[in-house]
Amino acid sequence: MIYPPFLPISPLSKPFTASVLLPGSKSITNRALALAALAEGTTTLQGALFADDTQRMEDCLTALGFQLEIDAARETIEVLGQGGEVPSKSAELFVGNSGTTARFISPLAALGQGEYHLDGVARMRERPIQDLVQALTMLGVEVVCPTGCPPLTIHARGLHGGCTTIRADASSQFLSGLLLAAPCASGETIVHLEGPILSAPYIEMTVAMVRQFGGEIEVDETGRTYRIPGGQTLQSPGQYSIEPDASAASYFFAAAAVTGGCVRVPHLSLAALQGDVAFVKVLEQMGCDVLEGDGFLELRGPQQLRGVVVDMNAISDTVMTLAAIAPFADSPTVIENVAHIRHKETDRLAAVTTELQRLGVRVEERPDGLTVYPATDLLPATIQTYDDHRMAMAFAITGLRSPGVVIENPGCVAKTFPAFFTRLEELCAAG
Repeated sequence: MIYPPFLPISPLSKPFTASVLLPGSKSITNRALALAALAEGTTTLQGALFADDTQRMEDCLTALGFQLEIDAARETIEVLGQGGEVPSKSAELFVGNSGTTARFISPLAALGQGEYHLDGVARMRERPIQDLVQALTMLGVEVVCPTGCPPLTIHARGLHGGCTTIRADASSQFLSGLLLAAPCASGETIVHLEGPILSAPYIEMTVAMVRQFGGEIEVDETGRTYRIPGGQTLQSPGQYSIEPDASAASYFFAAAAVTGGCVRVPHLSLAALQGDVAFVKVLEQMGCDVLEGDGFLELRGPQQLRGVVVDMNAISDTVMTLAAIAPFADSPTVIENVAHIRHKETDRLAAVTTELQRLGVRVEERPDGLTVYPATDLLPATIQTYDDHRMAMAFAITGLRSPGVVIENPGCVAKTFPAFFTRLEELCAAG
């Protein structure tokens, strides 16, 4: 998709009723790509996401010697698994600004035999990966990472298992990366978590998906120690269907919430692997009606949103969505326990605060969250997006309710949802 440098958002004149088909989950697509590459047999991923983040994962797997057949028109990716082997003895792994790719591909590359160099864009070089480097080092992997952020070089001699610890309060993706690769290690791997557990639903997603590919992971009763038997052979399920992206769905549910409209997302349910589906429960607390039907999830907005106090640690990718609609509530909205989103594509707490204030909204920023106060009339403003896809998508929803909102660099949505503004326009046309 090609978008102009600045994109005005037109407010809706009346509530809408619409059904929105969404692309596949980024989180599931990138995990499934890794698992399919490591499994024995050929896996066809159906409903896969085609966006910058998944392209980076595909490119890295190709650089490592894996064979992928990609059909964007059919939204399928066919992966020829290598039974836990990494074909290439050396590779340049460019991850762009894809955190999932950097954190999943590093342990996967450690299974190989050779030298692998990983790097990304300037922002990726500011995103910490030292916790994962230390965990791999404890497992006997030689990793050179001078700054604690990419670039890094892995001198791989296979992953042999062992005992390691990893912090769980910086990114759940560090643990997920280890869990994806560890079944293919030659020996048993035991991983102990340190600190508070961040974004637990994403860890649960990883465990569930490894098991779907026939892998064994044992989790102790505390949820803080993982035992992964070594020498496992993951098995391709043949066809693997990917859920619609629940994080992407949050914007359309929010659009219904602020306009009193009704939106239905097919093929999504409250039982989804993705924790971000719980965002509809936050909107339900704000006065929305949620209906789960046979093969769909539907939300209808109220006449007036209510403010909420919510711990969003488990669904932190939807913080911007909530913050962007919070000014339209009848009382303050308090977002808590999300300090880690300062280390995403941008410092998301600072960015959201700045852009809401640009709209004339009163915001109190704390180290781990925000309080957003109601605002009767927002100021017209051009919203800076900081090359962060979620900033662009979240504040586009603000513009459905308040006139004069212009999104700068709307093309940054290519990271996870290239067709976002086209889908939004279709939704508005249904009003």
